[in-house]
Amino acid sequence: PRSTSHTSANMTKTKVYVVGVGMTKFEKPGKRDWDYPDMVKEAVNKALDDCKLKYSDVQQATVAYLFGGTCCGQRCLYELGFTGIPIYNVNNACASGSSGVFLCKQILESGNADCVLACGFEKMAAGSLENMAGNTDDRALSVDKHIEVMSNTFGLAPAPITAQMFVNAGMEHMKKYGTKREHFAKIAHKNHLHSVHNENSQFQKEFSLDEVINARKIYEFMGLLECSPTSDGSAAIIMCSENFLKKHPELRKQAVEIVGFKLGTDAPSVFKEDNMKMIGYDMIERISKELYQETGYGPKDVQVIELHDCFAPNELITYEAIGLCPVGKAGELIDRGDNTYGGKWVINPSGGLISKGHPIGATGVAQVVELSNQLRGRCGKRQVPNAKLAMQHNIGIGGAGVVAMYKLADGAVSAAGASPARAASSGGAGGLQSDAVFAEIKERVTTEKELVKKAGQLVCRFIVTGANGQTKNWLVDLKQNPPFVGHNDSAKAELDVTCTDEVFMTLAAGKIKPDQAFMKGQVKVKGNIAKAMKLQTILNPSMLKLKL
Repeated sequence: PRSTSHTSANMTKTKVYVVGVGMTKFEKPGKRDWDYPDMVKEAVNKALDDCKLKYSDVQQATVAYLFGGTCCGQRCLYELGFTGIPIYNVNNACASGSSGVFLCKQILESGNADCVLACGFEKMAAGSLENMAGNTDDRALSVDKHIEVMSNTFGLAPAPITAQMFVNAGMEHMKKYGTKREHFAKIAHKNHLHSVHNENSQFQKEFSLDEVINARKIYEFMGLLECSPTSDGSAAIIMCSENFLKKHPELRKQAVEIVGFKLGTDAPSVFKEDNMKMIGYDMIERISKELYQETGYGPKDVQVIELHDCFAPNELITYEAIGLCPVGKAGELIDRGDNTYGGKWVINPSGGLISKGHPIGATGVAQVVELSNQLRGRCGKRQVPNAKLAMQHNIGIGGAGVVAMYKLADGAVSAAGASPARAASSGGAGGLQSDAVFAEIKERVTTEKELVKKAGQLVCRFIVTGANGQTKNWLVDLKQNPPFVGHNDSAKAELDVTCTDEVFMTLAAGKIKPDQAFMKGQVKVKGNIAKAMKLQTILNPSMLKLKL
């Protein structure tokens, strides 16, 4: 359900698709012996291999990077061949990569090419971005007005400038809305946890919430584990027109349509003595509303989001800017677990910038790589169940903002926002039938206090295995306030219940009681058996709205 745009009165814009994706592993600067042409060559070859095309098929290309001399794009792509195509070097702060994608989309829509390449890279130095700055003392800084806002409100501290910007915005949010320090730490904890199963992530280690909170402080409350690191790496995507896709029908099954894509710059309010506005809140809010209006889709229709978490405060503030929750309610969204597996959205399944890494020019392209793989069901243990519509958010201080939506070329998306229960019930890529039941249990224990009271302070882990061998761990923690239903492998449970997806659905439908299933060996129970007697309370088929 989206409007049709026109390049002229007589010509309809082509649909644009991502048909091939590739990226390197993101690395700590200096860890790997390589240079930026090596990174780009690796990423582009992976993208070409993904769609079984040749570099000679590419008719135009964009190469995004922030640090480097002129024509680095040509230097990179000459490693793949001398085809004489136009190559555009793109520099647009941390949104450089996605700005290159935007340019490629416009090239295809203009009819000037049918197959294009968008890639990005960065080769960085260890430490903060200040270590990458060149000799620019003789000219104005691109962000001098932004720094002035910060100086006039919080003053300047001997700490990385970008860290100060986003933490000050976070402190404004805390003062205005009562957001807690722990909410930012929970975001970083989530993103590090998500990255454990991403082989391309710079970090693949889980950190406890206490480790995040107590990490070495960078500025004010924010610690090292809540910051994106400097990184080396590259990402690339092959994009094409509808006409090209018709000539290559074998690619249609993997083609991801760019449903909508908005690139914008700051609003006048950016310098109005408000740090949340200074980091781009109004810009992102505006282009998000434009995206929703143009595509006919909104946040409720989305299942998976790659969001620019350069620092944990930016992810929290962006939840509100893109309309995931009302202003001031991001902390409640986090406490409900609506930003991870089992919640309304899975945000940064890749690990985000905080854990996957942030080679600046590659970041926006790498977000598209992750979302394309999620929609194609290729993400293994981090696969988002029933991913049908994906959203991207990328931002650069200075400023540039990008929001976009993606779906499979032939993928159906139900507008007006299917509930988590209905979305999971189809058992699509990465989904189990039981996902729908847990989604409804989550909704009920959040709203029905009497149900929680009857179930007691139950902390139970359900280990459910599907027919395809996929296993999901669901934690139901009724001791928390509000209650938690979702995925948290590190939390301790009083009771472990193990069964197949089929048996679980039989229990939920009331066709067999938990004790009967246990006696038949269909269910394994470990832990506090007395607590097991409470399971019937939350698995009461007469109270479930689902048609099982």
